[in-house]
Amino acid sequence: MIGSSSLPERPEREDSSRLMSQKSFQENPSKSPIGVFDSGIGGLTVVAALRRALPLERILYLGDTARVPYGGKSAETVTRYSREISDFLVTEGAKMIVVACNTASALAVPTLASSYPIPMIGVLEPGAAAAARATRTGRIGVIGTKATIGSGAYARAIERLLPKDKMAQVTSSACPLLVPLIEEGLLEDSVTDAILHRYLDPMLEQGIDTLVLGCTHYPLLKPAIQRICGDSVVLVDSAENCALAVHSLAQESASSQSNPRLDILLTDSSEGFLKIAEKALALQIDSLSVRSVGH
Repeated sequence: MIGSSSLPERPEREDSSRLMSQKSFQENPSKSPIGVFDSGIGGLTVVAALRRALPLERILYLGDTARVPYGGKSAETVTRYSREISDFLVTEGAKMIVVACNTASALAVPTLASSYPIPMIGVLEPGAAAAARATRTGRIGVIGTKATIGSGAYARAIERLLPKDKMAQVTSSACPLLVPLIEEGLLEDSVTDAILHRYLDPMLEQGIDTLVLGCTHYPLLKPAIQRICGDSVVLVDSAENCALAVHSLAQESASSQSNPRLDILLTDSSEGFLKIAEKALALQIDSLSVRSVGH
């Protein structure tokens, strides 16, 4: 449940916020948070996966609820928003940045990753790699926002990562109606099932054997999606695979030295969906506040 505790005090800043982040991690890594951000609250699916993989880590999550959704915005705008948030997380002492947004992973991470002295991990590459490993036939479906699908980033990554003995046949579909349905809490509803059929049936007719959930909201619909696709289709959860990638980089501290907690910052109130996500994902939230980011 949402706790009443306040956020930890900000670390004292040096002239360079990026150097401060690096220094604070080196001096006391157990107190340095993993910084996670998304365009809204959907990225809490990544947080839940990180909690399972790294239960002793402190996580600082920022949901840009004032500017959601990113899926219909230009690459330039998404990159600007992502830079503003990443800079903010660095000033808060983050030891790595997890971009829990497929749109930002597709459009911003390739530009921004080299700009920071700490690791930046998106959800796209781990998801694409998992799909390439899972497919038996090379027939892979990808669902996501208009911007993610329009970028073609998943298809390119899958084609690059697929073993040479398999021919990639990637079928992609933008699914703009799913996020509003999820945020309304219609996770098991006949309306949601009808929309899912509209998006998924053409892919199933193409014979896909693997489906990438290319939006961090979508794992909340995993039971409904699996029911429609059937057991023969492997669902690739980009949130879970991102957490595995983070696990390979994060050195978990001993429990006696760790400070496990989840602090959530939103750029605008989003109590309704936050409660849905909290219940569906069984998250323990230690603090919640609203914070402005950018100009």
